[in-house]
Amino acid sequence: MSIKSLIRSIPDYPKKGIMFRDITTLFGDAEGLREVIDTLAGEFQDQKIDVIAGIEARGFIIGPAVALALGVGFVPIRKKGKLPAKTVSVEYDLEYGSDIIEMHVDAVKPGQRVLILDDLIATGGTALAAIDLIEKAGAVPVSCAFIIDLPDIGGAARIRERGVPVFNIVEFEGD
Repeated sequence: MSIKSLIRSIPDYPKKGIMFRDITTLFGDAEGLREVIDTLAGEFQDQKIDVIAGIEARGFIIGPAVALALGVGFVPIRKKGKLPAKTVSVEYDLEYGSDIIEMHVDAVKPGQRVLILDDLIATGGTALAAIDLIEKAGAVPVSCAFIIDLPDIGGAARIRERGVPVFNIVEFEGD
């Protein structure tokens, strides 16, 4: 089975010139979803991961499943104002402005080895902010993992330049 073939491409969404990669079709296929979880868990089973940090929102879908497969906990990384307890936050730049992500201050412990998960890596801005957040809390970002990489946009390269390894299952050339 090809995971890539289960990902729907939608031209001109959310705006003209963008090719949107829709993973809901992948998630709707039981075999495809199982292959994604098994591939991610298999890649990191020997890396002594202590916790999975999933980036809102699609990282919340794959993160807990991979965490269960690895026998570790799951931590949500959310947009500002979505978590009920005391948080640690990082502000990061977007193309037109900035945004803030947060996690609970007690979500990770100093020295814990964290795998950061999301569905897709494009510019890398949110993933780099998640790395900052994990480090700010005193934990160690072991790697970032994604279902999809858009290598022409360069986000994975930016993360690697930061010294954090990147793993992805499939790539789509172009935007």
